[in-house]
Amino acid sequence: MVLDIGKLIGYSELLLIGYTDQVPAIENQNKKQNYMIDDKDRKVISVIQGDIPLGPRPFRDAAQKVGMSEEEFIRRIRRLKEQGIIRRFGATLRHQEAGFSSNAMVAWKVPEEKIEELGEKMAEFREVTHCYHRTPQPQWPYNIYTMIHGTSKQQCHKIAEKIAQATGIREYVLLFSEKEFKKTSMEYF
Repeated sequence: MVLDIGKLIGYSELLLIGYTDQVPAIENQNKKQNYMIDDKDRKVISVIQGDIPLGPRPFRDAAQKVGMSEEEFIRRIRRLKEQGIIRRFGATLRHQEAGFSSNAMVAWKVPEEKIEELGEKMAEFREVTHCYHRTPQPQWPYNIYTMIHGTSKQQCHKIAEKIAQATGIREYVLLFSEKEFKKTSMEYF
């Protein structure tokens, strides 16, 4: 089987931590420093949050779009990453085109005193791409949500069972995606 890599991945994914236009100073949770995003940082972010050009010098090409040198562009990306403003920089797999045709959000009912411990444990599973704690509602008692991906619904059930065995949580429900109406990454600038 021949795969078209352009269909499989979005060429960049950017996750920013704690930025709003109203509060441009960011307190980095790891370094406990404030870092001000300047206009040049905003330009770099605006370019790398979309597709990175495919070519021998993608950062040079991206840097030219915002009127700076390749060296400065890369230095700014590194600094934004070191400061914790950019959490992750990498390719995004289009899972369905890669053969992972099933995905499910698994809603788990976890005892309140175990949320931190078991949420972290669930997040360690390679098949889990998202793991969130949310407040349960009166008629919906689930409080931890994991997104899992598999080649079939049966495989997703097996993954959920593996997580259940590892955590001891038996109350859960799989919510399979039926149709994707929209899936994008947030564009900040």
